Amino acid sequence: MKPTFGTDLTTGSIPRHIVTFSLPMLLGGFLQTTYSFINAIWVGQYLGTVALAAVTVSFPVVFTIFGVGMGMTLATNILVSQSFGAKRFDELKRVVDGSTVLIYGLGVVLTVIGEIFTPEILRAMDTPAEVLEPAAHYLRVYLLSLPFSFGMFALRSMMQGTGDSKTPLYFQLGSVLLTTVLDPLLIFGKLGLPELGLNGTAWATIVSQVLALVALNAYLHAKRSPISPRWPRFGQLGPTIRRTLRIGVPAAVQQSVVSLGMVVVTGIVNGFGGVATAAFGAASRIDQIAFLPAINMGMAISTLAGQNLGAGHHGRVREIFLWGCAFSAAITLACSAAAIVFPEALLRVFIADPVVVDLGVSYLHIVGASYVLFGLSFVSNGIINGAGATMVTTAISLLGLWVVRAPLAYFLSREMRSVKGVWYAIAASF
Repeated sequence: MKPTFGTDLTTGSIPRHIVTFSLPMLLGGFLQTTYSFINAIWVGQYLGTVALAAVTVSFPVVFTIFGVGMGMTLATNILVSQSFGAKRFDELKRVVDGSTVLIYGLGVVLTVIGEIFTPEILRAMDTPAEVLEPAAHYLRVYLLSLPFSFGMFALRSMMQGTGDSKTPLYFQLGSVLLTTVLDPLLIFGKLGLPELGLNGTAWATIVSQVLALVALNAYLHAKRSPISPRWPRFGQLGPTIRRTLRIGVPAAVQQSVVSLGMVVVTGIVNGFGGVATAAFGAASRIDQIAFLPAINMGMAISTLAGQNLGAGHHGRVREIFLWGCAFSAAITLACSAAAIVFPEALLRVFIADPVVVDLGVSYLHIVGASYVLFGLSFVSNGIINGAGATMVTTAISLLGLWVVRAPLAYFLSREMRSVKGVWYAIAASF
C-alpha cells in the first residue's frame, strides 16, 4: 500500500534522495546556526568577553542534556523509518504515541535535575570565578526550554523518519526568526519589554520554542497526520517504549558522551583562563558550520538506511553509504580550506579582542585540517544507526572521547604548557 504522507525512499535515485532529503535538514541546521551566530554577536560584541565565556561554558552542559533527548528521538526516527519502509503503519502510530510519552517525561525530569545541580556542575568544570555567576543564571533560565525543545526534536525526528524533511524546516524558520527578533528586545529592554541582559537570549529561546511546538502540533492535528500524537492508551505502550529504550538508551549515551566530552575538554580549556575559553567558544562556532553538512548527511543516511532495511532492500544500503561519503567529503574539504585560509576574518565576526582572535586562529589551523574525518565518521554512524545498532556507534564514541580526546587533551596541554595541546587532541580524535 502506498502511503498518503511522507516520502518513500526505498525506490528511485539514491543520490537524488540524499540531496533532496538532506537539503532541508541542512538548511534547518544553518538556520539554527545562523541564530546561534547572531546570538554570539550580540553577546560577544555588546555584552563582552565575560558574557560570551558564560554562554560558552553553559552550552556543553546543555548539549549533554540535549544528547539524552536527541538519543531518544534518534531511536524514534529509526523505528518510524523502519515501520514506514515496511508499510507497517499501525506500528508507526504506536511508536509515535510511546515516544511522545517517553520524551516529554524525560524533558521534565532532566529540567528539574539541571536546575538543582547547575552551580555544582559549573564548579566541577573549573569555570573561572568571574564567569561562574552569570553562567549559572543563564543556564538555569535556558534549561526551562528543555521539555519544549525535546518536543520539537521528537516531532522533527518522526516526520523525517517518514521522509518529510521540508515541513519541519518551515516551523524551524519561524522559530529562528522569532528568536532573532526577540533577542535584542529582551537583552536591551526595547518596546516596553524588560531589560534582561544575557538572560534575555535564553528567554527568547523559550518563547520561540513554546510557540513553534504549539503551532507544529496544531498543524499535524489539522492534517490528521499519523505523526500527530494521540491520547495514548498507556497499557498498550509498554512494548513500544521498551523498543524505544533498547535503541534509544545507547543512542542517548552516545550523544551525551559526545557532549560530556565537550564538558571535560571545556573544563581543561577553562584552566587556561577567560581568554582561552572565549577563543575556544568563538572557534567552535566555525566548527558548527563545518560540521553541519556532515551531521545532517549522517541523519539523512540513517533515515534512508532505515527505510530500505525495513523494506528488505539491503543491496541499496551500500550505495547509500558510498554516495554519502562522496557528498560529505566534498563539502567538509571545502570547509577545511576556508577555516585554514581565512581564520582571522571568520573569528572577527564573533569577537573583536585581538588576543582572543590570535588564539582562535591557532585552533582553526590545527582542527580545521581534520574536518573531513569528522564528515566520514558521521556517514558511517548513519548507516549503523539506521540498522538500529546504536550500541556499536556508542562504543566508537566512547573510545574516541574517553580513550583519545580527553586524556590526550589533558596530557598535551600539560606537556606543552599551552591550551594548543587541547587543539591537537581534538584534531586527533575525529
